[in-house]
Amino acid sequence: MSDLKVIGYFSIKPPTDCYCDGEALVVAGSHAAMKRMLTIAGVSSPTSYTIMKAIFGEVLAGIKRGGAYAFDAESYRKFSSLAKDRGIPCRDFDFTPSTPEDIKLVTITL
Repeated sequence: MSDLKVIGYFSIKPPTDCYCDGEALVVAGSHAAMKRMLTIAGVSSPTSYTIMKAIFGEVLAGIKRGGAYAFDAESYRKFSSLAKDRGIPCRDFDFTPSTPEDIKLVTITL
C-alpha cells in the first residue's frame, strides 16, 4: 500500500518538459513549495507548468530504471521513511540552505 503514498509534487510543462535540477526531476514536499521553487528558479512562465503528485511507487520505479530525483527536505523525509520500510538504505542529509530564500535539494540515483 505504501506504493500509492504521495511523497511530494513535481512539475511538468506539457507535453514532456519536466522541471529538473540538472538531470534530476525535482520533487517538492508540498504544492506550495513547488510553486516557490519555480519562482526562485526564475521560470519564465510558471503557470504553464502543471503541478502533479509524486507517488512513492512511481518514483522508486523511476530510480530503479536509472532515473535521478532531486528531493527537498520534506519530500526526502517521506521518501526515505517508505524506502527504509522496504529495506532500502537511505542516508541522512543536512537540508540547511545557504541563504534563507534558498531551498536545498538532494539528488538520489542508483
